[in-house]
Amino acid sequence: MRLFWTLGRRYPWQTLMTLAGILFAGVSEGFGLSALLPLLNRIFQAASPSSEAGELGLLVDRIVGRFLAVLGLEVTVPALLGLFVVCIVLKCLLVFLANKQIGYTVTRIATEMRLALLQALFQTRWEYFIRQPVGELTNGVATEAHRASLAFHFGARLASMAVEALIYLSLAVLVSWQATLLAMLGGGVILVALRGLIRKNRKAGRQQTVHTQALIAQMTDLLISIKPLKAMAREEAAAFLLNDRTRKVNRALQKQVLSKAYLGSLQEPILTLFLVLCLYGALVFWKLSLTVIIAMVFCVGKSLKQFQKIQHEYINLVEFESAYWSLAEKIEQALAVPERRGGLAAPELTQGIRFEDVSFDYDAKPVLREVTLEIAAGGFVVLFGPSGAGKSTIADLLIGLIRPASGEIRIDGVPLSQIDVRDWRRRVGYVPQENVLLNDTVFQNVALGSRGLSADEVRNALVAAGAWPFVEALPQGMFSVVGERGSMLSGGQRQRIAIARALVKRPRLLILDEATTALDPGTEKEICASLRRLKGEITILAISHQSALLEEADTAYRVEGGRVTRQPKTGLQGR
Repeated sequence: MRLFWTLGRRYPWQTLMTLAGILFAGVSEGFGLSALLPLLNRIFQAASPSSEAGELGLLVDRIVGRFLAVLGLEVTVPALLGLFVVCIVLKCLLVFLANKQIGYTVTRIATEMRLALLQALFQTRWEYFIRQPVGELTNGVATEAHRASLAFHFGARLASMAVEALIYLSLAVLVSWQATLLAMLGGGVILVALRGLIRKNRKAGRQQTVHTQALIAQMTDLLISIKPLKAMAREEAAAFLLNDRTRKVNRALQKQVLSKAYLGSLQEPILTLFLVLCLYGALVFWKLSLTVIIAMVFCVGKSLKQFQKIQHEYINLVEFESAYWSLAEKIEQALAVPERRGGLAAPELTQGIRFEDVSFDYDAKPVLREVTLEIAAGGFVVLFGPSGAGKSTIADLLIGLIRPASGEIRIDGVPLSQIDVRDWRRRVGYVPQENVLLNDTVFQNVALGSRGLSADEVRNALVAAGAWPFVEALPQGMFSVVGERGSMLSGGQRQRIAIARALVKRPRLLILDEATTALDPGTEKEICASLRRLKGEITILAISHQSALLEEADTAYRVEGGRVTRQPKTGLQGR
């Protein structure tokens, strides 16, 4: 129940409205049922004039009679039946409103948790983000958020049934306090005797959450690699990798199913036993009238049935609560390492960029040592060197994704550490080596949901990237869908759209991180021609081994062994 109270504090108004609706619905139902007792007394008195209404009948008669008198009605059969119908209709209306509020709250919880996770991930440090399995994050957004919201649903239903049980117990007290005590004892026995099943179900719920996260993470990685797996006929090997995780998820689900099956099969005999004991006591020891016995059996039976439902909803609650705590932990961990925000407005990059004795370590391993380099505004600079030498690290430092261990990066003379990093990134266009396009139109792949971008602005970016001729030839032009991960386009076409995406916001700095490595020489030359037209308008930093880009560069730096050395323009061809 700790989860329900946690969500109750987070959504106080919604929870209060839900509980109020449930409470008044229960009171309305209880009052409606109370109207049946005087009706039963009249039926039995009509059948047997010598029968007595008894203390209970007289008490309820007085309560119902006073209520009808307030309404200006006499205690008659039509009035009692009308009161019963009105109370039940009112109860149904209140239950509907409460369930409507529960449904709205459930969807709100799922939506807000999804958005909270996404916002936390977007605001966290890059070093933390790259260590998170993509599949686990996807599972958090798609599955865990939904399961977490269902925990509130079951908690609210549990509260509803607890209120109904309390109403029936209150009526049962009016009927027979001895039977009420016996019913409460029966409910207590059910809750205590079966608490072990609840513990097992909670543990199985945690196991399901953990194993499902791992399964989806591994499945995501394998689906991304599906093409080489199919090309080498190794799908069976991929399936084998998933078998172990799938079996673990299956075992956790089996434990949950078994716990619920045990719960259902054990509850019914216990409930029947205590109901029989109540009936035996009423007939043999307490000598109750037939009216009272009927009312007692109804109220006690409904009370015990509510105890059964309460435990069933509670076992559902503990099954789903693990998803909430898991997702809340992800959000908390991401928020604990926020990216640096705030600072000075970013310069317009009219002078240039300078690295001054910049060093960087990754997990205590030196990557860059006392790097000094300059990038003139409007210039074209290429970084080249062996793989793993730190070229992409320089780009990440310049973007502000990571921070140097020592040294300073200056933009137009202003230290990057003092600049609002998000404001600076708005002036940067970035093209990675592997571009993943959305299964959407060319327009959306270039605009990426940016509001205010017109079709003309997207077209201009496509023209600048040299992509407009083939885009114009598509069936719907820039509004043609490119397929999953851009599968309907060639590698060169995908890369041109990625460059257009980087250019559409008119950046001051364009970074190409191995952007032409996988392209054929002809396509690479075409892209180089597009970049040549951009020289002087924007500053270009390219990371590449390709000779075509080196030929276009104004300046080239060799990155090797954590050091950066400037290379003369002559002699770069063929490197």
